[in-house]
Amino acid sequence: MAEKKTLDELTLMDDYMFAAVMQDTKFLKPLLEHILQVKISKIEFTEPQRTEKEGYNSKGVRLDLYVIDEDGVIYNVEIQTSNKRNLPKRMRYYQSIVDISILNPGDEYTELRKSFIIFICNYDPFGRDRYLYTFENVCREEPDLLFGDETTKVVVNTQGSKGEISSDLKEIIYYLKDEEVTGQFSKALDDAVNAVKASEERRREYMILNMRENEIRTEGRAEGRIEGRKEGRQEGRKEGRKEGLEEGTLLTVWNLTKNGLMTIDKAAAYVGLSVEDFEKKIALYTKNSDERTGD
Repeated sequence: MAEKKTLDELTLMDDYMFAAVMQDTKFLKPLLEHILQVKISKIEFTEPQRTEKEGYNSKGVRLDLYVIDEDGVIYNVEIQTSNKRNLPKRMRYYQSIVDISILNPGDEYTELRKSFIIFICNYDPFGRDRYLYTFENVCREEPDLLFGDETTKVVVNTQGSKGEISSDLKEIIYYLKDEEVTGQFSKALDDAVNAVKASEERRREYMILNMRENEIRTEGRAEGRIEGRKEGRQEGRKEGRKEGLEEGTLLTVWNLTKNGLMTIDKAAAYVGLSVEDFEKKIALYTKNSDERTGD
């Protein structure tokens, strides 16, 4: 397993840094506008409705940058740096999460909103050397006939060199690729990255997250092996890993709330629980931990 980067080693193409910088809409809004070649009046961050959606967290997918504009259009932006050769189906799964987060039981399908799933990759997933790959559902027999489901998937390839894109988007892509500052916006991005690195609060947060990630992996593997041996089944190992991941994630965000780095409302929303259920689970896991250590 590759050694985790330090905060000072992170670039905008790392998940943590990208999320930290793009939480400021003055960066995310123009990024969306340049990628999609549209003008957006205003965007705001929101949390998908996770608690009422059965199976929503079945694969533990979290939508890092999920925003809605004034017209109700949804934008989900993700960084992808590992080529696991499953990008199309991965984006399909993210689309399903966005759709599930919108509709409640009894809602009409017409209430599904227009949405964009955008993945920024540091590799070319399709091998055509294009800056952008934009996908919409069209009729094979009548290519000018759009399906009309109002879903669009966009892949930004930072390694590309083909296609007509704006100079502003090229500036962003060059910065994502090589941290090359070529204009005012990339200079502002670079300043924001350096501000994150200089922040003691961010440094503590990143350290805590890394520690918990390591603990989650260790605990999950250990519990999975124990359960697998007890049950003699592959399912035991899977369940052990799942429980270890869930507990680890909950305790991670709980530590952030205790250190004043996250409100309890945000912590609960992060793991897809109400505040009341979040506090109940924390109390349960804390009790179990104390019993295991004999405290």
